[in-house]
Amino acid sequence: MNYSYNLILSFAYSDLSLSQPVGKYFMFSKLFVLFVLVPALELYLLILIGQQIGALETFGIILATGLLGSFLAKTQGLATWIKLQKKLATGQIPGKELLDGAIILISAAFLLTPGVLTDIVGLLGLFPVTRSIFRKALMPWLIKIFNRQAMSGAVRFQATSFDPENTTSHSAPQYHGDSIVDGQATARPEHLD
Repeated sequence: MNYSYNLILSFAYSDLSLSQPVGKYFMFSKLFVLFVLVPALELYLLILIGQQIGALETFGIILATGLLGSFLAKTQGLATWIKLQKKLATGQIPGKELLDGAIILISAAFLLTPGVLTDIVGLLGLFPVTRSIFRKALMPWLIKIFNRQAMSGAVRFQATSFDPENTTSHSAPQYHGDSIVDGQATARPEHLD
């Protein structure tokens, strides 16, 4: 493996793991599951389904889930984009919308991958009700990563003021101030969501 490629993978995986990596074998095991075991299981399930209902019908299911997924990804992505724009226009932080957008993007990628399990996960990520379950499950993990980054000094907070009177639909919000503030992030209470 090329050194720079290995460095990029190590950096990417250092922030995405749920537990501390125990060396390069830990990362290798995750990649092995992702790129070998999951596709092998998907292929096995597609063969089983093809034996039960027929090859043409199985191919039709793959196409139908792809079409449904692309339609849902487009509509849900657009709805999320509109909500994000509204929050930004009023000076609010669009945290929920950004996370929803990431879930929609990943779900669409899962739907592009032919397979039963990836299609199920992809479709679940595109429905607002099940997407909120994904969001609530991801929040503790994201907060843990954010806190780890904040403790290491990789994240800095900057105090700014927002003036909604100086914004138009064609320009970005105008921010004033340049004070650096050290702080600690905490989870938002659920009653505020």
